[in-house]
Amino acid sequence: MDGRPKHCAITPYSRGAGSSRVRVFEWLDRVDTHFTVSSYASFTDAAPTRLVRHPLTVARAEQRLHRLALARPARLLLHREASPLSRGWWEQRLLTCADFAVYDFDDALQWDRGTGGLARRWAPKAAKASLAVRHADRVIAGNEVLGDWAAQHHGDVVVIPSCVAPEDYVPKTSYAVHDPPRLGWIGSQGNEGCLLLVADALEELHRRCGARLTLVGTTQRRLGRMETFIDRVAWSPKSQRTLPAQLDIGLMPLPSSPYTLGKCGYKLLQYGAAGLPAVATPVGVNAEILRRFRMPAPIDEDDWVDVIQGLLNASDAVREQLGRHARDVVGRSYSYDAWLPRWRAALELGGARP
Repeated sequence: MDGRPKHCAITPYSRGAGSSRVRVFEWLDRVDTHFTVSSYASFTDAAPTRLVRHPLTVARAEQRLHRLALARPARLLLHREASPLSRGWWEQRLLTCADFAVYDFDDALQWDRGTGGLARRWAPKAAKASLAVRHADRVIAGNEVLGDWAAQHHGDVVVIPSCVAPEDYVPKTSYAVHDPPRLGWIGSQGNEGCLLLVADALEELHRRCGARLTLVGTTQRRLGRMETFIDRVAWSPKSQRTLPAQLDIGLMPLPSSPYTLGKCGYKLLQYGAAGLPAVATPVGVNAEILRRFRMPAPIDEDDWVDVIQGLLNASDAVREQLGRHARDVVGRSYSYDAWLPRWRAALELGGARP
């Protein structure tokens, strides 16, 4: 080599953020090829309020991208976006400066057109995702919906789901329902509003059988009257891997929208990795995962009450059969071990082409 960096990965967030950890860091932990990783400002999110409070950190992050582009790496992996301030120029420049560049995305960024505040309108993700797809040498999409869209703009698209490591999750061993029953949800502050979609159903279940909701995420109370039966646990790598085994049913409600069609069903996979029966909105890839798990797919709030009550009323053996089957499906179809050869091939790190 001529002194240029050989293998580089660019992520918008640090390892502490779910998307970057799942789509980049966990893969790099499993290969013997060293990648130099640039995680923009090393924050867990790119909220405008956070960026404004750290102008020097942001300036250094932008300078780092400039130096990386000048260095012209031999192999580049770009996940989602290079900079929250870019309107596509950084993504295009970085992907075209490398000898071989791969663009990876796991949300329907192409349909995120920047509704909201000024910062979102200034640098909408849709435009930069389109540019990134067109200028990469290869695209990795997190599911078939994303892959089908990317294939309209690029001839080399590989679908690799967001994976989990079942061995990292404490497996559920007791399927006797707690008194009161424990429903559960794992996620970030920005997504917990999805629980409001089934607020009436959860309140009805609380009224009927005292069911409580364990929320693994932020400890800030922001869900109104639901907080009376919510037990909040701060997210940590440990809590997300140990808490599911202590619950009775995992939840993943979602709105039905073009953006949620691109979701990769990660919460469902986490529940499955722990052997936890789950209920989710059958939107996008969720429908396929639920079918494979043999778990219910409620359509409206009445359905949510009925299917959750049905699982709670079922025998311990039925819940155990569902949980163990889900864990087996995750291991065979959604684990890092199952997909590592394909991911290595997509990055051309040895092995056959994807």
